[in-house]
Amino acid sequence: MPEQHHEATPSPLVGVSYVMPVLNDASHVRQAVESILAQDYEGPVEVLIALGPSIDGTSELVADLAERDPRVRVLDNEVGSTPAGLNLGIRAAVHPVVVRVDSHSMLPTDYTRIAVDVLERTGADNVGGIMDAQGETPFQQAVALAYTTKVGLGGSSFHVGGQAGPVDTVYLGVFRREALLRVGLFDERIKRGQDWELNRRLRADGGVVWFTPELAVTYRPRATLERLARQMFSTGLWRGELARSFPGTSGIRYFVPPVMVVGVLVGFVLGLIGLVQVAIGATPWLLLGFIVPVVYLLFVILATLVYARGHGLRTALWFLVVLPCIHVSWGAGFVPGYLALTSNIAQHTGR
Repeated sequence: MPEQHHEATPSPLVGVSYVMPVLNDASHVRQAVESILAQDYEGPVEVLIALGPSIDGTSELVADLAERDPRVRVLDNEVGSTPAGLNLGIRAAVHPVVVRVDSHSMLPTDYTRIAVDVLERTGADNVGGIMDAQGETPFQQAVALAYTTKVGLGGSSFHVGGQAGPVDTVYLGVFRREALLRVGLFDERIKRGQDWELNRRLRADGGVVWFTPELAVTYRPRATLERLARQMFSTGLWRGELARSFPGTSGIRYFVPPVMVVGVLVGFVLGLIGLVQVAIGATPWLLLGFIVPVVYLLFVILATLVYARGHGLRTALWFLVVLPCIHVSWGAGFVPGYLALTSNIAQHTGR
């Protein structure tokens, strides 16, 4: 085990500040806040909702939540981005432990109690667990299945589980506020993947990022194919930016989707040229290009048979669509991100 940055200092009543960035998410935020207020943790707590400019009723909803419970405070996040909201909440927090919460997540009742215990027992700067994706519709169930399989999002421990111990990054996170302030909070220039980049700085400063499978946070996937594609493109875009900015720190698995996208596209174009060769009577050797997309199609079908079996016909059929949507959208985003086009795309798409 790496050298720990802090000595373990048991303090069962340490205060906890929950920080939740929210933007146009009226359908999920109430459940997320209720899961916080239902925690069995006995120490003092506060809930800080960093509210971005919303037009779907989210503003009224969180105002009602704050009126009903004095532990809930609403902060005006004029920038609207996730890292800006997180930093706003961290600066306003009054307690030494900061729990990051996503508006799409629902904490189990023992989440904070276990997380604080692990934080103190290990001396880590950040503790996190599993992103337990669960869907309510066949589409969401297919997305959740893709999230929790190695063929979907690459098999990170916070997606598929693993042994407790130091890791590069974790889902959400329960932090020592002093550690966040020490490394300069989240980088607000990074709209996605800012947790990975922050954890990189924590580790570079001598801190420990600790994964424990005891923590499992229920996560609701995007509800439509379009929203999933936008989410994955944005995630891939910023992952490409991070891979370019910090060479040598990204595993080979991050490069698999973009290589696949380029390979399938090039193979398909070559195959079309091969059809032209057939039409003009030339040797159609470029038809071999179709091998690449066909192999990928067979991979998707095989993955569906292996992972979606027993989850119902509708979920399995959606899995056939969801898996390539994740791969293609993520990979298509990674390429311009890696080529330093992130800021231009984000400016024109709002990502």
